[in-house]
Amino acid sequence: MDGNDEQKRGDDTPVIGAGPNEFSRRTFLQTMGISAAAGALADGADAQSARGPIDRVPIMGPGPVDVRLHVNGTLLHASVEPATTLLETLRMEHGLTGTKEVCDRGACGGCSVLVNGRLVASCMMLAVDAEGASITTIEGFAEGDVLDPIQEAFIRHDALQCGFCTPGLIVAVRALLNDIPRPTLDEIKRGLAGNLCRCGTYTNVFNAVLDASGQQPVRDQGGTA
Repeated sequence: MDGNDEQKRGDDTPVIGAGPNEFSRRTFLQTMGISAAAGALADGADAQSARGPIDRVPIMGPGPVDVRLHVNGTLLHASVEPATTLLETLRMEHGLTGTKEVCDRGACGGCSVLVNGRLVASCMMLAVDAEGASITTIEGFAEGDVLDPIQEAFIRHDALQCGFCTPGLIVAVRALLNDIPRPTLDEIKRGLAGNLCRCGTYTNVFNAVLDASGQQPVRDQGGTA
């Protein structure tokens, strides 16, 4: 068999041109793999060189850390464990118990607050992550004895029973009206889908939102006013 004939290795890989310059599919694939890996490493090194040194993230803990929270227009200080949630800090450190702890897994909306105007489940946010942010809780809605229009609408339409979900709902309504000043009924339902009311006062809540947004209450599809 001459040097151009195909032979077999012990591992059954075809070999073309046996001899010192023999070349197989396995050799080809291995060579390509090594070349690709080398190229990736070189690209990574170039990219890292372009970025410069990796930024260092401050390490907090393991002991308590000081956090500053701007809550309802007031700067509040607290010393908390790094794993303490914003909900726990508001309730336990600052006595703002209007924000409710219910499911403690971000599924019910009872702990809703506004963080820089954005609706947030405070049980799912660490207090250290809210450092320096502007936070609004249900206690920040009324001005003295003057209730927020949303709160007044909830009272007019009897949009609460036990009241446990009410603070979170009102906060969620504010976030909704900030984005959509005159929402449709469908938009209201979608906007409040993350807030659970175990008493089932949804129809009255929806009508309260329509009222607070300057619209006429409507009848639900089930016929209830």
